[in-house]
Amino acid sequence: QVQLVESGGGSVQAGGSLRLSCAASGYTISSYCMGWFRQAPGKEREWVSSISTDSSTSYADSVKGRFTISKDNAKNTLYLQINSLKPEDTAMYYCAANLYCRGVKNAWGDTYWGQGTQVTVSS
Repeated sequence: QVQLVESGGGSVQAGGSLRLSCAASGYTISSYCMGWFRQAPGKEREWVSSISTDSSTSYADSVKGRFTISKDNAKNTLYLQINSLKPEDTAMYYCAANLYCRGVKNAWGDTYWGQGTQVTVSS
């Protein structure tokens, strides 16, 4: 059974940093494209970043230069380092997994999801 469990969210002031983690079980992340999404109150879920099986990364324009996605295959864990946090980064952050990075980015129906971790940034 595939399971993704996010952690590391919290309440921080603008300019601060957080490191989100996503622990996977039931499969090995090295075989899947992994990604992060976020959903702010009243807004649609948006893709944030992806990392492929060969560790190629991609980012949404809104987070480039501030967010860094990484993974530790040995720990079967995905990470998202978030720096220079802004109030507009406030959202529930979800990790996702799909065999294909197009599947992650477009949230295909066979994508696996975690339950989310809340990030709240105050000004």
